[in-house]
Amino acid sequence: MKIAKEFTWEMGHRLPFHKGKCVNLHGHSYKAIVAFEGKLDDNGMLIDFYDVKQIVNPVIESLDHAFVVHKDDTEVLEYLTKLGSKTVVLDFHSTAENLCIYLLGKIKDKLTSNISTISVRLYETDDAYAEETLVL
Repeated sequence: MKIAKEFTWEMGHRLPFHKGKCVNLHGHSYKAIVAFEGKLDDNGMLIDFYDVKQIVNPVIESLDHAFVVHKDDTEVLEYLTKLGSKTVVLDFHSTAENLCIYLLGKIKDKLTSNISTISVRLYETDDAYAEETLVL
């Protein structure tokens, strides 16, 4: 069985290594579709959608209306600190691919034993996404 739930949030970032527009401070309306596969329990459920929200929402809330910044991007870090902005400091660049892996890592340890696979499809824009699947 496979189930999925969609989550949305607003977040700012920049890619300091980028040769194009993404080197600039900017933001996106992100969407993640988190999917779970496995065997149904004795009640006929893979995982309760309420439990999915309880697992995933804290991660999304930590990112919502935040600016994610690489730990070595000192100029932006200083600026965000001066402003008192909601900031999430990362030890990786905030590409869609890396953020997808980040979400998987935050979610995977909180799952029940009947879940065999988890996948995250992370939309950075309406028509561009990264997707990763983890077999547990």
